[in-house]
Amino acid sequence: MDTQKTQPRRIALIDGNSFYCSCERVMRPSLEGRPLVVLSNNDGCAIARTQEAKDLGVKMGAPWFQIKHLAQTHGLLALSANFSLYGDLSQRMMNVIGQFSPLQEIYSIDESFLDLTGVQGTGRELGSTIRERVRQWVGIPTCVGIGPSKTLAKLANHLAKKIPRLQGVCDLSTLDHEGRLRALRHVSIEDVWGVGRRLAPQLRELGIHTASDLAQQSPQRIQEQFSVVLAKTARELAGQTCIGWEDEPADKQQIMCSRSFGKPVVQLVDLQQALAVFVSRAAQKLRAQASLTEAIHVFIRTSPFRDGPKYTGSTVVRIARTDDTTILIGAVSRALHKIYRSGYAYAKAGVCLLEITQRSMAESQLGLFDAPQQPCQVPKGELMQVMDRLNQRFGRFTVVAGDALVQSESPWQMRQERKTPAYTTRWEDIVEIWR
Repeated sequence: MDTQKTQPRRIALIDGNSFYCSCERVMRPSLEGRPLVVLSNNDGCAIARTQEAKDLGVKMGAPWFQIKHLAQTHGLLALSANFSLYGDLSQRMMNVIGQFSPLQEIYSIDESFLDLTGVQGTGRELGSTIRERVRQWVGIPTCVGIGPSKTLAKLANHLAKKIPRLQGVCDLSTLDHEGRLRALRHVSIEDVWGVGRRLAPQLRELGIHTASDLAQQSPQRIQEQFSVVLAKTARELAGQTCIGWEDEPADKQQIMCSRSFGKPVVQLVDLQQALAVFVSRAAQKLRAQASLTEAIHVFIRTSPFRDGPKYTGSTVVRIARTDDTTILIGAVSRALHKIYRSGYAYAKAGVCLLEITQRSMAESQLGLFDAPQQPCQVPKGELMQVMDRLNQRFGRFTVVAGDALVQSESPWQMRQERKTPAYTTRWEDIVEIWR
């Protein structure tokens, strides 16, 4: 008899505390205890904050120019985002977490669900062990929330962060219905996963102020007045499992790659290079999920905040289904020539791959009026696979199409004046402990 089916469901959500900041502290322990923020692209806004920075009143998304005075008055330190470091430490953290259960769903760069149903040990014992092992093996502090559903696990994680006496672990799976409702009273409705600040005012008008209030609502009423998604959230808060388990992330239906430029871009050639790099990144993601695209949205625009003439240009170009970087670069270049206007200082550009289909489902038969394919000694599909393998082994953009070769002085590249070294992914940046 399968005992796991008869046991109550026990789902855990583990996430890294102030993850980007914690990654920086892993490599620089001297930052412990200091107020620290990590800035967004072009060192614009705070996208991660330590508790010390929060205590200074730094809000999420606060522009750096508005808070930089705290560097002089309170020792606030700001660093540029180092995504190669964060991605590598995330993978290490997820590998450690995955050792505790065969069922793991990586929800984001710093969050992972685990199915602990049937795993020996109490929720507090397992949660404490997970926290200790991730801290010891990777260096990242975490919190663990456990509940009979994903939404309750997420909510328990929120309580684990907010209530110091819980010591980073909150287990709601052992409580009865009344006990859970008492715990849910401590969570405001806008802090419930799937609600947020957009729906919270509407729910408050109906007298729903806390997670406990939503858990006691009729799901049918919530569905009629709001949506099926919010009705599932209400059921999950009541202890029912409604949100499915995803062992693998779903394939993207659109793949976007865009950036704000470090400096204004005027020349067409610089825009061509930027878009070639962006579509090369998008194509690599497309091939990673074994998909093809047949339409690309391309856009360029000036800054709405800077002085000078304003212009936004965009177009959608259709192509035969492909995942070939060289074909996509050519299509984007043609699109750029259609929308480019001289005399403007462009601040942002991007591409979005549309009408994505699985390679296995795509039809390979040519249309009646399609041009015959030219013979090639090296099949393009195999060439792209070789390029991806080389880039995966030796680092991003080790091998690129000629149009995507990046010049160090290119004005479109991001401004990252405070970026730390790629300690774990570049040989030259490896920390020397002893020489």
